[in-house]
Amino acid sequence: MFFCIYLFMFILPRHGRLFLAVFSAVLGNFTFGFALVFPSPVIPQLQKGEDPRLQMDIHQISWFGSVFTLGAAFRGISAMVLNDRVGRKISIMLSGVPSVVGLLVMGAAQNFWMLLWARFLTGIAGGITAGSIPVSVCVRDFTPVCEGVLGSCPQITAVFGSLALYALGLDLPWRWLAVAGEIPVVIMIILLCFMPTSPRYHVMKGNRAKAVKSLEWLRGPSSDYLTEFNKIERSINSQVKGALRDLKKPLYYKPILISVFMRFLQQMTGITPILVYLEPIFLMTAISLELKYDAALVGVVRLMSVVIAASLMDKAGRKALLFTSGFLMYIATLSMTMYTHKTPCSHGNLTVTEGLKSTYGGSTGPAFDPITLIPLISSMVIIFGYAMCWGPITLLLMSEILPLGARGVASGLCVGVSWITAFILTQLFMHVVEAYGLFAPFLFFCVVSVVNIIFTAKCVPETKGRTLEEIKNYFRTG
Repeated sequence: MFFCIYLFMFILPRHGRLFLAVFSAVLGNFTFGFALVFPSPVIPQLQKGEDPRLQMDIHQISWFGSVFTLGAAFRGISAMVLNDRVGRKISIMLSGVPSVVGLLVMGAAQNFWMLLWARFLTGIAGGITAGSIPVSVCVRDFTPVCEGVLGSCPQITAVFGSLALYALGLDLPWRWLAVAGEIPVVIMIILLCFMPTSPRYHVMKGNRAKAVKSLEWLRGPSSDYLTEFNKIERSINSQVKGALRDLKKPLYYKPILISVFMRFLQQMTGITPILVYLEPIFLMTAISLELKYDAALVGVVRLMSVVIAASLMDKAGRKALLFTSGFLMYIATLSMTMYTHKTPCSHGNLTVTEGLKSTYGGSTGPAFDPITLIPLISSMVIIFGYAMCWGPITLLLMSEILPLGARGVASGLCVGVSWITAFILTQLFMHVVEAYGLFAPFLFFCVVSVVNIIFTAKCVPETKGRTLEEIKNYFRTG
């Protein structure tokens, strides 16, 4: 590992250290992606297990799936204050504490309450990383190189984390999955010990010498880091905290409302409950292929879509990608709605929990039927559409359009709205499926996709190729 650090620091070209610093930070997003979808392979394993203390009814499944987002909402909002107090580097390192403890409790769980507390603790860690890392990798304020690629790094590593969970879930029992999740956390903490604190944080605290030294380490001694330092210093010195009366100005309230509503719609697409309950959804749709391979395939598609987004973000317009993403999710959710409404569930009149117990892990599966691939393909397209645009570009737009004077408060508001919405949807998802069938939530997500397209057309500005000053003038004058 230390040899790899040496390669990054001394062998790689000009921006090697910068990429190493970004990689060290976004490892927190890897753990976040790993922990977020943890219930997907674990719920079926618990339901077919022999320990009755760990078998769950529909209410417990809903809490096991959703309490992560409650922890993320609780800590995500306060992470904004923590960032200003101790800096984003320390905040990200602190996220390792609840993450390690939560995964240890998960691996040693003997009853439902231990599972719940473990999920809540990993949610707290996820909330800290969600509130710290995207701002820490704010490409327009921190570096002018590879804007789209670096801006997509948090999303890409989160997807890698989810894919790692699906891949490990092919062979590992659920307790060992929790143990495996500790490894990237430990690596993240070790790497961050060698990374400098953000130059912006040092400037905000009045430590000009430390800021210059930090920027020199990131940029390299042969770069024009002093010019960049002067730009950062002027940007921070000109930053004025917005007062309440400023919220009446279009310059403030328009970008804040757009950002908040985009984060709200981002979750209303249903991406969180779909990812959290992916394998149970495949079970209820009676896909002929084995469930764990279905989930792994979806994870690969999700990764491909994020990589495509990273390559397109600097070339295609933000709105064009948002339209494409919304249309793909609309088609896929409509297909899923029609399939689950017309096709009878293979479990007859069994409840969701009874179906999980009776079907998952059986010695023989149903005969292969090509029609059962429709929900698999639909799920792939939903996740492809989301991860290609509505996932990474929503975060990128926030960093581009939010006014500096209100960025801290507005980011906290966006994080809170996002995770509270995710909690409500994930909590209600299984109850709605139990009461009305799987088609009901997907019909709702289909309607939301149409709303997303309309909202993009009417309210979202195009920011590609525009400077921060031009974006500011757009909101000031229209």
